[in-house]
Amino acid sequence: MGPSSEGDRWEIELRLLREELQQLRNEQREMAKAIDQLVTTFRLLATHLGIAAEPYGKGGTASNHRDVPGFG
Repeated sequence: MGPSSEGDRWEIELRLLREELQQLRNEQREMAKAIDQLVTTFRLLATHLGIAAEPYGKGGTASNHRDVPGFG
């Protein structure tokens, strides 16, 4: 195994790592899109069910305040 084949081996390894990194970045972008869709869906459901009102934030009076577990 000469210096040339050692260099070739490192070049191949580096190329494979770059491809894997690109694949991970693509998967990360897809995951971010999915999370954004989940947040949008959660907000729509929460608003529809009357758990939250748009825009998000504390508001209202004590008389219309409901204690819903998990939504503090």
